[in-house]
Amino acid sequence: MAAGNRIEAYEDFVEVHGLLLAASGLPKSLHRQLFQKLTLETFDGGAHFQVEPFEDGRCRRLVLSSDFMAKESHLFLVDHAWTFRLSDAYNQLLEVPGLAERMASLMCVDVDMNLDEDAKEEEVDQQSVWELLESEIHGAKEKGNDSVRWLELEDLQIDDDTLLSLDLPTKLPDLLALSLTGNKLSNVDVVAQEVAKFKHLRALWLNNNPAVENCDENLQQNVLDGSPNLEIYNSRFTHNFSEWALGFCGDIYEKDNPGSIYPADHSLQDVTSLDLSHRCIHNLNNKAFSPVELPSLTYLNLRGNPLEQNSVGDLLEILKGFPCLSSLEVDIPGPLGEKAVDIIESLPNLHTLNSIDVKKILNSGKHVIDSMLLPRLPEWTPEEPLPDRVINAMWQYLMTYRLADEEKIDETSVWYVMDELGSALRHSDEPNFRVAPFLFMPDGKLASAISFTILWPILDVQKGDECTRDYLFGIGEDKQRSARLTAWFHTPQNYFVHEYEKYIRNLRSKALASPIPQTTSNTEGRHQIKGGTLRVYTDNPQVEEYLNRPEFIITSDPKEADIIWTSMQIDEETKKATGITDQQYVNQFPFEACLVMKHHLAETVEKAHGCPEWLQPTYNLETHLSQLIGDYLVRKRDGLNNLWILKPWNMARTIDTTVTDNLSAIIRLMETGPKICQKYIEHPALFNGKKFDLRYIVLVRSMKPLEIFLADSFWVRLANNPYSLEKQSLFEYETHFTVMNYRGKLNHKNIADFVKEFEQEHNVKWLDIHSRVRSMIRSVFESAAVVHPEMHSPFSRAMYGLDVMLDSSFQPKLLEVTYCPDCTRACKYDVENVFGDGIIKGREFYNDVFGCLFLNETTHATPL
Repeated sequence: MAAGNRIEAYEDFVEVHGLLLAASGLPKSLHRQLFQKLTLETFDGGAHFQVEPFEDGRCRRLVLSSDFMAKESHLFLVDHAWTFRLSDAYNQLLEVPGLAERMASLMCVDVDMNLDEDAKEEEVDQQSVWELLESEIHGAKEKGNDSVRWLELEDLQIDDDTLLSLDLPTKLPDLLALSLTGNKLSNVDVVAQEVAKFKHLRALWLNNNPAVENCDENLQQNVLDGSPNLEIYNSRFTHNFSEWALGFCGDIYEKDNPGSIYPADHSLQDVTSLDLSHRCIHNLNNKAFSPVELPSLTYLNLRGNPLEQNSVGDLLEILKGFPCLSSLEVDIPGPLGEKAVDIIESLPNLHTLNSIDVKKILNSGKHVIDSMLLPRLPEWTPEEPLPDRVINAMWQYLMTYRLADEEKIDETSVWYVMDELGSALRHSDEPNFRVAPFLFMPDGKLASAISFTILWPILDVQKGDECTRDYLFGIGEDKQRSARLTAWFHTPQNYFVHEYEKYIRNLRSKALASPIPQTTSNTEGRHQIKGGTLRVYTDNPQVEEYLNRPEFIITSDPKEADIIWTSMQIDEETKKATGITDQQYVNQFPFEACLVMKHHLAETVEKAHGCPEWLQPTYNLETHLSQLIGDYLVRKRDGLNNLWILKPWNMARTIDTTVTDNLSAIIRLMETGPKICQKYIEHPALFNGKKFDLRYIVLVRSMKPLEIFLADSFWVRLANNPYSLEKQSLFEYETHFTVMNYRGKLNHKNIADFVKEFEQEHNVKWLDIHSRVRSMIRSVFESAAVVHPEMHSPFSRAMYGLDVMLDSSFQPKLLEVTYCPDCTRACKYDVENVFGDGIIKGREFYNDVFGCLFLNETTHATPL
């Protein structure tokens, strides 16, 4: 086809889109159908599918409305309802008319599920508490019962005085179960004293009362001390649990059949299914829980119970005694052990474990299995504006791609939301449909591209079947599939917490045996050997411009150079191509990736020091996602801040860097390339209310012995906006990031002025801070020297940039180490020497650097 003409022939379509068709995985038999629908812009999914609300309207699913659809017989175009770069998302929701409303509706966050207190009060039946009580008593007599044995007085605004005036123990002496959920009871002593008057009470629910919310442990202890027969308290079993509590969980006892004040013997004989999940059971060794009392038990759910008073062996022995038990639900790892296979081998009568056939588990060899994956439904508060709700919920719906042409790949990914039909496709490990993004270029050029998603059946589908896709298509356990499902589902928390606790124990056990002794300046200077000038080959314009000492001369031929100073990686291939030899000095050390790649830097420090205070908790998401999820869950449980920053392994200038407190977002962002996830410094030291970091320059002469110097020149990088932790601010580059050389407005601050003003603002001494920074930097390079001795090379000299942030206690935190850092500021500005007298001339920066590295000088460079 002629360049720039619109594609009209199928052959031209295939020629232009060949790579995209192959990447999509679309069967060749559907290529022509795709061409026809793209050229005619045919969106006919509505004739074959129906979107249905699900989970009380909190999500939707897609159902086939056609009679039948054969495998690979149809193809459908799915439009994109919203396409954006992540940094633009929040502003688009605020500024594009109707976008927030449509996304909120698509993501089911446009209706408030939680009514406020006024609405709750309006919903209370107009019957008074007294009338309701009289009605219950009258109803019991009509049924021929002596007394009410099950009473529910929920959400009736009952306070302490009302409870006392009701005199329930006198009116209902045989009460077995009482629910006072959602009232206004606040006095612990009043509640406990009234409850203690019930002599036969087996179950009590006081959830959502001020007394529980404010002093639960105190109330619980008082209630249990005064009610020795109580078996269930706020849905949890007490240590007295027995036949009645088990019968309640086995669906024997409920409001219409509350049981007797004198329990019948062997009332559990016919129970086949028993759900004891999340009952806070500490000890399963109980007279009522036995094969004698439960001879017919076939299904048992023990999830969410600590059972810490039983050993693994004891628990397995107890369960082995139930002759009919064939289906078990249990946390793995958990009280029954860490491996599914061990549980199966100990309980040979099991047919299913966590709803999965035991044969399938044994064949797969999986240690951790869990089929009870409940979807993460959207959560919000009534006060949250629609854009905030959408930002939280969107990670359940987003898909992504990255644009590229012959010259380069986009630095940041494109995210998109499929239209209402596509977004209703839910996940299945065994899906019947597949989707793929597709860029249609009607004019044959990327500039004309329109993005769609294509949808086609990969199995035969019957009318009424739910249509599903695999959210993690092509991602297996080797790429942490089970952990990544946490983005969409409530996966087993115990497993991740257990993995995190093992990981952190291991880190805390490590520490560098003893610091490497500080060496004096003893590296032999090259010019002293040759007695002449040193020829320098460089591709750095600043070195070419500013290195003008007579001891050095710039050459354009790398083969004749004594020193190679380059920003490119010099590997064996490069040496062959350029003629560089092992006898020339180069400005990089072997294996320096252990410092300059973010995931390797964290790994290097952790191997040497464990978890030093100056390194924020850091996880390589490609290898330690489970541990990160565990850390996140523990912080959430303990009410700690859960703000994290995601950084690509090897990109600079904060490209593709994101700040978020959303676990689903953290996991989904793995799709845009390998990343580390690091605990965000939520309380940094501020300068005039703004965030800042510090760029230090480290000169390395030798790794063995370790011989490093800190340049006296350093500079501060300031954010442009006042610091904030408001959710919308997380998308503001100029609030949370400080690198303004490449985007935003660069506000240079003279370092001497900064130090003086900072000392005045915070009443601190900069020399104290600097001492801590020096110690930290020394420790970083000690880590590399100890963990990677192969870094040593007698012909290596290098300069690194270290980015450091101070927290609100003025403790330094390492951000990253940069190879061949941009030193524009150091060359451009003359600065007052903060650590000594005189002025550091910018134009002399590279003269000083080369003097230190190659001539054994220490002008404006201090040994560490």
